[in-house]
Amino acid sequence: MKRCQATAIWVAILSLVCAVAIGLPNEALAKETVTIRIASAFEPLHILCRSADKFKTMVEERSNGEIKVELFFGGVMGSEEEVTEAVSIKAVEMQAGGGLPIQMYAPKYYFLDSPYVIKDWEHFKRVFNGDLGQKAQAEVLKNGNTMYLGVVYRGLRHFTSNKPVRTPADLKGIKLRLPQLPTWVAVWKELGALPVPIALTELFTALQTGVADASEGDVTQIHSFHLYEVQKYLSLTGHLVQTGALTINKPFFDSLSEEHQKIVKEAGLEAAEWGSQQILSGEEDIIEDLKAKGMEVITPDAEAFREKARPAVERLFKEQWTVTTWDEVLSY
Repeated sequence: MKRCQATAIWVAILSLVCAVAIGLPNEALAKETVTIRIASAFEPLHILCRSADKFKTMVEERSNGEIKVELFFGGVMGSEEEVTEAVSIKAVEMQAGGGLPIQMYAPKYYFLDSPYVIKDWEHFKRVFNGDLGQKAQAEVLKNGNTMYLGVVYRGLRHFTSNKPVRTPADLKGIKLRLPQLPTWVAVWKELGALPVPIALTELFTALQTGVADASEGDVTQIHSFHLYEVQKYLSLTGHLVQTGALTINKPFFDSLSEEHQKIVKEAGLEAAEWGSQQILSGEEDIIEDLKAKGMEVITPDAEAFREKARPAVERLFKEQWTVTTWDEVLSY
């Protein structure tokens, strides 16, 4: 009898629990785990990938495991161009990449990521957060379904080679590896180099095999791709204020709950700011480590390079970046 009474009591309790659960709103029940995949063509030690890893830690902790972040670095999901397109069509949710979203989806604003236009990091932030930058981001969203979470300062871009480069005249005949960006090609042709458009994932091999003689990039790129193994000289040309970003597919972001959207937005901004600070405080240390690994560092005539490039930059504003003028950009 007692056993029957106990069974009846447990049945009653379970029935009550089920009844209560049925009446609870969905958010009070166990939440299904959300997965965010972040892809990057950059190597794991690159500051963009380290920033993405920081984002992962923040998001997973702040969501109490309700959001899981998976990382795919080193080009395992394709080139930077392929990953940028994958984010646009929601084949992958996020990217830790460079300036390609603007180049692909807002090309009239690509002066933000082109040589000899932006003066320094503070200048970039004023332009990007101002009217011109807001319009650029709106175009990326409209044409590429891609939203910026945060921008990472990657450092100034410099030049690597196997012969010393001190003046524009030293560029004559050099096969320079460049990303497949027509505006960059135009500027470097003006400077006298022979651009060889090669995907980032093929950078080391191109230099190792002689398909290209030289490269240009921020010091984290030079370091994380081990270019010191195939390039002897580092010329501090400082020709571009290099940035990257954590970007997300907007329809995917919109599908998240308000709570998860808040976590993702805040973590994206904080991770990007963390990455920027790492470079701001450590850029010189990276250069010193490149010296220690065998690269000879040259301080070239940077102003001579800038003047040599000026005609190409002015043409680009007149013919392609027609939404503004170089003078307006410099006024920020």
